Amino acid sequence: MALAARRPAHGLIYHSDRGVQYACHEYGERLETHGVRTSTSRAGNPYDNAKAERFMRTLKEEEVNAKTYATIEEARADIGAFIENIYDRGRLHSALGYKPPVEFEADLARLATV
Repeated sequence: MALAARRPAHGLIYHSDRGVQYACHEYGERLETHGVRTSTSRAGNPYDNAKAERFMRTLKEEEVNAKTYATIEEARADIGAFIENIYDRGRLHSALGYKPPVEFEADLARLATV
């Protein structure tokens, strides 16, 4: 979904833990097809994934645990809307200088063209 929506440039680095779903050959091939480089956390180091874990906590606290979804399609739509509209566009992130990710990313793009 992210690849289709964002169409990142080749060289994007995708970081994940060492979960079995990310070690899947088919999953790795799909990332490689799109020019995505993979990175995994070091064994036994929980700090590598702290930001991703914090995101999942926010998603669960503010979206998933607050609702009951009638169908998987409804869950996908609502969770996607939360990520796009609230998390990426509205929420201020301290790690990004108290900017939403979309604004931070736009600032980086402007700097890259200077």
